Amino acid sequence: MSAVPDDIAADFIIEAQEILDRLGEQLVSLEQAPEDSEQLNAVFRGFHTLKGGAGFLAIHAMVELCHAAEETLGMARAGQATLQPRHFDAAQQSLDHLQSMLDAFGSGGEPAPAPSQLIAQFAATGEETYVSTPVASPSALPTVAPGNGDLIDDDEFEALLDQLHGTGAPAALAPVAAPPRPAAPAKPATSGKAPEPEQTVRVDTKRLDAIVNLIGELVLARNRLKTLRLRLRDEELDRAVSGLDVATARLQSAVMRTRMQPVGKVFSRFPKVARDVARTLQKEVELELVGAETELDRNLVEALADPLVHLVRNSIDHGIEAPGLREASGKPRSGHVRLSAQQEGDYVSIEVQDDGAGIDPERLRAKALEKGLIDPEAAARLSSDECLHLVFLPGFSTKAEVTDISGRGVGMDVVQSRIRELSGQIQIHSELGRGSRFLIRVPLTLAILPTLLVQAGQAVYALPLARVVEVLHAPRRSLGWFDGRAVLDRQSHTLPLVDLRQWLEIEAPELALLTVVVLQAGESRMGLVVDQVHGREEVVIKPLPRALRGLPGYAGATLIGDGRLALILDVDGLKN
Repeated sequence: MSAVPDDIAADFIIEAQEILDRLGEQLVSLEQAPEDSEQLNAVFRGFHTLKGGAGFLAIHAMVELCHAAEETLGMARAGQATLQPRHFDAAQQSLDHLQSMLDAFGSGGEPAPAPSQLIAQFAATGEETYVSTPVASPSALPTVAPGNGDLIDDDEFEALLDQLHGTGAPAALAPVAAPPRPAAPAKPATSGKAPEPEQTVRVDTKRLDAIVNLIGELVLARNRLKTLRLRLRDEELDRAVSGLDVATARLQSAVMRTRMQPVGKVFSRFPKVARDVARTLQKEVELELVGAETELDRNLVEALADPLVHLVRNSIDHGIEAPGLREASGKPRSGHVRLSAQQEGDYVSIEVQDDGAGIDPERLRAKALEKGLIDPEAAARLSSDECLHLVFLPGFSTKAEVTDISGRGVGMDVVQSRIRELSGQIQIHSELGRGSRFLIRVPLTLAILPTLLVQAGQAVYALPLARVVEVLHAPRRSLGWFDGRAVLDRQSHTLPLVDLRQWLEIEAPELALLTVVVLQAGESRMGLVVDQVHGREEVVIKPLPRALRGLPGYAGATLIGDGRLALILDVDGLKN
């Protein structure tokens, strides 16, 4: 690792990571449209910028690999080479190696050089020839004489910079210069001042996290004052608290926006993921990205990356059929995978949808029985939609062979667990022969959670508002019983009930009128019988008390407006 200031190295790591994230998508787009000169230039600049930064920091392994890619891309830009499939394969593989090198550099290690076979794969053959240009000393560089009317383009300027500063690569080759262009016509003078550039500042995320935590404490104090306002009924206090409520809401929104990032930061890696998986499996797949500008809390964006990668790989590996099978069934040879995101109030919905073979619920039911994951009676009661969620059981897989790509069911329990940790939920919709759709719904931020407060006994509990469908009242005499469990007949469907008092193992009085909160739990709904509903409140999520950690049914804790501790309930844990 070179002896350079830590802040310079840190800046390079950030910039290099952003470039690598973009290059995967740009390479896929270029492979689909090789004639797109703008995309070719963008890919070339990406490798060129990486090489320059790595050269300055003496990361020779990165310089060598980027130089190999840059040479081939430079020849293509000059019209002296045609990019072949093996070049794109090499470029995509190089991104994985560059990522490993960047990780090693960031951790203070020495990046390992790329395999020589990969470097050789970039080399041109046949009619493609390379022109080697020796690096000139600064005194020998041709310069543009002032006032001669000859302008150089960006590429020529970059070549001059290369020769002036060097790249750190042994026997570095300068890009082939493009033919000189005629002088550009002079632009007419414009009146008025030029617009000022946008001013930005890079802030340590730990500082943002600290500010968010303080906002959370402020929200708790606001909720407490709102509760006191109702009790004291003082007009001046009421006006003061109302003003504080508005200011706190605005401050909370402004601070949250500073931590928001577009999900495109995650989406940008999927064209490469889809392309690599499809090439490995010899399938043809088109990936569509929708709503990449949708914003989420930075922590959520990072936490969603692995679950989404797993779902996209599964869609291609197990959902999309081989081209021949698709044609035989009347489908286009190329499969279609759609990754989309959209904001819905305080939540964001993300979908992974494919037009593949779909999931057979009866096959899932049989496989779960075969593996002993459920008993025959429970299996018989499952609807087709509920059978789909069997893929989330630990150890479940319908795959005859485990592949390096994925396994529909292998790790799907981890996907669901990760989504639950984010206070979200995942649902599956599938139709045989038509495809599958995985729907993830997560809050915009992990710091403050919209909830519905309910009471059972003397304690108050918080339910994630995203899971609440409606609140209804039903006479006790209208209850029915099915398989030893209370249910409520709602004409279109039968709603299974869970009495929160009984679940908590506290005394439950025989009330004539039941208060039922209808909750979404996977593909099905359930009714939670409570004593009272207090209403909506935004709460700050705190860790569970030590005695409750690991127990099913609890997701966290919070302080509510009256100062009491309220436990946040995990809806999926309540139905088990």
